[in-house]
Amino acid sequence: MVFPYPASLRLKQGWEYDTLFRTGSRLKGRLVRLLFVKAPDGKTRFAMAVGKKAAKAHLRNRGRRVLKESLRRLHPWMKEGWWFACMLNEQGLRAKADEVYADLGALLKRKGFMKDDWPGAIWYQ
Repeated sequence: MVFPYPASLRLKQGWEYDTLFRTGSRLKGRLVRLLFVKAPDGKTRFAMAVGKKAAKAHLRNRGRRVLKESLRRLHPWMKEGWWFACMLNEQGLRAKADEVYADLGALLKRKGFMKDDWPGAIWYQ
C-alpha cells in the first residue's frame, strides 16, 4: 500500500517561502517550530526547513523525513486554507518519530488547525 506525499502539498516557489517567513505567525513547541499564514490560493500546503548549523547532514535528513511523514499523517485532519513551515530544533532532530508527530499535532490542535474528528496523536494505527 502506498501512502504518497504528493507534490501538490509542497510549497515550491520562492515567493511562497518569502510570504510565509516574512509575514507568517509563529508557534513553538517542545520539538517543533511552526510558521503559518492564510493561503492566498485556499489550499493547505507545507514547507520543511532544517538549518545547516543544527546538526550533521544525516540528522538533518532524518529530521526532514520524520517531519514529512508526520505532515503526511496529519494532513487528512487539517483544516484547509493555510500554508505551514515546520522546523525541528536540535532536540527534535534526535527525537523519535512518534514524539515529533505528537508535538506537531498538539501545536496544530492548540491553534485550531485540526478538524474536530481528529483521533489524537496515535502514531501506530
